[in-house]
Amino acid sequence: MLKRFIKYYKPHRWLFCLTMAAAVAGAGLTVLIPAITRRLLDECIPNNDLMGIIQNLIWMLMLIVITTVMSYIRVKWGHILGVRMEFDMRAEFFGHIQKLSFNYFDNVKTGHLMSRIASDLNQIAEVAHHAPEDLMISLTLLVGAFIAMFSFNAPLAAIAILPIPFMIGWGVFYGGSMRKGFRNVRKRIADINSRVENSVQGIREVKSYANEEEEIDKFEVVNISFRSAKEKMYGIMAIFFSVMSFLIESYFFVVIAGGVILIHFGNEVTSGDLLAFILYVYFILNPIRRLVNFAEQFQQGAACFERFTEVMDIEPDIVDKKDAHIFEPVKGEIIFDHVSFKYAQSHETVLEDISLQIPSHKTIAIVGESGAGKSTVVSLIPRFYEPQQGTIRIDGHDIMDLKQKFLRENIGIVQQNVFLFDSTIRDNIMYGNPDASEEQLIDAAQKANIYDYIQSLPEGFDTLVGERGVKLSGGQKQRISIARVFLKNPPVFIFDEATSSLDTESELLIQQSLELLSQNRTTVIIAHRLSTIKNADYLYVMNQGRIVEHGTHTQLLEKKDYYHKLYTMNLF
Repeated sequence: MLKRFIKYYKPHRWLFCLTMAAAVAGAGLTVLIPAITRRLLDECIPNNDLMGIIQNLIWMLMLIVITTVMSYIRVKWGHILGVRMEFDMRAEFFGHIQKLSFNYFDNVKTGHLMSRIASDLNQIAEVAHHAPEDLMISLTLLVGAFIAMFSFNAPLAAIAILPIPFMIGWGVFYGGSMRKGFRNVRKRIADINSRVENSVQGIREVKSYANEEEEIDKFEVVNISFRSAKEKMYGIMAIFFSVMSFLIESYFFVVIAGGVILIHFGNEVTSGDLLAFILYVYFILNPIRRLVNFAEQFQQGAACFERFTEVMDIEPDIVDKKDAHIFEPVKGEIIFDHVSFKYAQSHETVLEDISLQIPSHKTIAIVGESGAGKSTVVSLIPRFYEPQQGTIRIDGHDIMDLKQKFLRENIGIVQQNVFLFDSTIRDNIMYGNPDASEEQLIDAAQKANIYDYIQSLPEGFDTLVGERGVKLSGGQKQRISIARVFLKNPPVFIFDEATSSLDTESELLIQQSLELLSQNRTTVIIAHRLSTIKNADYLYVMNQGRIVEHGTHTQLLEKKDYYHKLYTMNLF
């Protein structure tokens, strides 16, 4: 874990060296102040050396000024080092989760990811800055102080060094318990984030069912769990800091008692020696306190970094082969050859022995009852999931041999649950082609039958749609999504036609856009309405993960089989 963490220092090694040099220089110069104090008391004042007194006071003042400058460098650039490392880790984390497949996101809570990318990384940044700095300052002060103390009075220095191993030993011994406690607290924070995110996203359902009290009760469960975890953590911290406080406060007693005993038995301990030693004890206690804080911070940071690496260690289950290729031009012929599929961590087969052929520039519809596997079939084409058996080919090329980016760049998708980013209408449409011109943007909006509505808005294309497009109706969101595909202009188009909940006018506008979008491209539609089915060139009928019938609308009705049954039951 430590090796993995150190690599994040490498891009900023010069900044790291600067802050560490400032920390060591500041601590090293601080050690000289008690030595100057001892010289003033034992030499300058008894000898009435006014010039010596002035010179030593000037030296002391210069040391204070220089250590102040070193402190400024350390605090400013040390925090900047932490911020830049946090930036790098957050960018790497976000880039990594973009590579993960739907299988991962099907089983992870958004709140847990948000907790890792926000609060966990912020804590790691604090440790990245403070931990090595505190360690270097502490070691410099301890080593420098004891070198000076042994040079002044070795017996008294030997007494002063005795409690140090007990302090360090306690910090190391009890650190493991603190680490487990901090890790548990971080998990509970993630649970709270997840609960809040879930409730806020579903706030309309919460209020429509008047279930505010139930949501409050659910939140109370995770909130109580968080409180219990923190209370347990603070119990562990109380033991740790109480014992450490006892050891620290006893340190003065040990040094003073040792000095008194040495003086009693005739050892030459001057007033300057004793005062210098008391000052050095003060300087030693500071690094000891730093080491105590370091132990706490390090355990928090270690817990956060473990959670960070948990995600980073998850390998994408859908990756390009080393020899993955592209091809031009893409005509759009799609063939499923005995494809079977089941979701990860599930024993139930969702698709079984699916074989179908979609000619290029044709429109085919996949129909069937809810849960038949229609959406799963179209999710396999852009490799959102990968089948356990069989092959899928586009223009004769196995999609497993193609680059994912190339494959998805040539497929446009309008999903049943349309997602719009919390931005402007312009940004959401331009997502299909960020480099498109204003003329292309307007043309796409017109073809999607959404341009007139956009023009009626005070801000036009710059109107904010709200989170997940909450300021728009279902039909408006779907037409914006269609405009996005028009702008992308892919050779293959997949449309999950969720028009069952739309008004007649919106459905008609979407059907007109769909007919226009389907021209001269391969179109796969999950059909929910008869109007779409009649316009399709060919139909595949699914039931319980299998294709049970296929043919044109007329042919399937003439068979008077499963499709005829669905049709007569008014399921379209």
